[in-house]
Amino acid sequence: MPTVAAHVASALAAHIDHVFGVMGNGNALVLDALERREDVTFTAVRHEAGGVVAADAHHRAGGGLAAATATYGAGFTNTLTALAEAAQARVPLVLVVGDEPTSGPRPWDVDQLSLASAVGVRTYTVGRTDAAATTVIAIEHALSFRVPVVLAIPYDVGGRDAGGIPATPDPVLPAPLAPTGAHAEATVRAIARALTGAERPLLLAGRGAWAAGAGDELGRLADAAGALTASTALGRGIFPRAEFDLGVTGGFGAEAAMATIREADVAVVFGASLNQFTMRFGSLFAPDTMIVQVDVAPAATHPQVGRYLRADAALAARAIADELERLGRTASRWRDRVDVTALRGREEGDGLAPDGRLDPRSAAAAIARMLPEDRVVVSDGGHFIGWANMFWPVASPDRMMMVGTAYQSIGLGFPSVPGAAMARPESTIVLTTGDGGGLMAIADLESAVRVARGRGLAIVWNDGAYGAEVHLYGVMGLARGPMEIPEVDFAGLARAVGAEGVVVRTLDDLDALVRWRDRPAEERPFLLLDLRIAGAVRAPYQEEILQVNLRR
Repeated sequence: MPTVAAHVASALAAHIDHVFGVMGNGNALVLDALERREDVTFTAVRHEAGGVVAADAHHRAGGGLAAATATYGAGFTNTLTALAEAAQARVPLVLVVGDEPTSGPRPWDVDQLSLASAVGVRTYTVGRTDAAATTVIAIEHALSFRVPVVLAIPYDVGGRDAGGIPATPDPVLPAPLAPTGAHAEATVRAIARALTGAERPLLLAGRGAWAAGAGDELGRLADAAGALTASTALGRGIFPRAEFDLGVTGGFGAEAAMATIREADVAVVFGASLNQFTMRFGSLFAPDTMIVQVDVAPAATHPQVGRYLRADAALAARAIADELERLGRTASRWRDRVDVTALRGREEGDGLAPDGRLDPRSAAAAIARMLPEDRVVVSDGGHFIGWANMFWPVASPDRMMMVGTAYQSIGLGFPSVPGAAMARPESTIVLTTGDGGGLMAIADLESAVRVARGRGLAIVWNDGAYGAEVHLYGVMGLARGPMEIPEVDFAGLARAVGAEGVVVRTLDDLDALVRWRDRPAEERPFLLLDLRIAGAVRAPYQEEILQVNLRR
């Protein structure tokens, strides 16, 4: 007879095609049930945190429900940082884990329900008679609220007979939130009137707009209003007309482009929370800019917002564009007077910094010209995130993901690669990571090399330090010793697990990337470039943070 584990696997398989994780006592039976299916692929990673990270990246790159698995106890607690990141980033994910037996905890068991709750994650525990139904309920919660959930299987329950596998219902998911009702309709009209009266209209979009599939409707609205556009770091590439797009706002943006955004008289924001980094710590817009926010949150999420519309970004953009057409006002000509290409120019450095090491700006700019066009960039957390975000454009928001930034974590880079690679098998996966985070995630260097193979590329910004701490606290006179890392040969570590590793000390050494790119994918290994960069070059976004800290 089918077991409880088989019931869980069957219900889960209706909504996923990949699961990532590490096998252990607590999840062996459910993994066995998944492995026996033809419609689900299990990808092993080498650390339990990596399983959640890979699943998270799989969702960000390909959409849908993410799935990971780990055993009980130590296996579960190893997932907590990655689980917290998924919760903060609003990733729909099911983490299937073992749990203590129904007879009570053993010496090595911990209160997993409380630990999950502490990082904002709900737990659903299956029983012998309700395993499939409970799994569907957990999936429904994850998809409805765009959050991770834990699905726990008590150790003495997974192998019990559960009878024939029932037909499981599809989850009931909420419809997109339309701007309906007298108040919402009045707000749509007010936004449209504001745009018709604007001389310098701007549209800003974030990840929420991408999740809503709002790109085309936002493009239509931008054209109707004659608006310039910009995005958050997680919304880059959402607007269809790059010639009118000022790029990412905040410290990742070009200074001239940010100055132009400050000239906007009306700014309508779709699917962005307007956090301190997007808003340049309150200085992105001028004090007299009329800021309108469109989001599904219960209320406006920034004090500078003057008008709020609670609605799905795509439906709201369509309604506002329809109202603009009804009003019949000629679009603003602001976008025709602005040379966006010139505004997005950046300082690229001189190749080498004064200390003789690579200037990271020069390296980033050179790498941008060498990368395959069809690429997905995955980023760990750390000071270095500025370089990829400033210099490496991507085609759409699902092609640039920063796993770790929602929870302000480092060390989640290498396991992001297999998740993105399984979601986008046609694309080159480019990892950007630092030496501190790279060492923290080193167990899954092997996973990245094994899964991405000839489509995988890692850039390690190796400055011999925890760069963010150096630039925030080292300059304040704090002891530098705890911030420093002995120089590590990442190229050698990569070669040890079957990759091609190259130490890069000059821009000429980057020719290795061109040679790798120009070979057929099936003939090349995973490539890791170990960039020996100058630690003294501070990313502009970090400079913003430093100045804020110094004013406190």
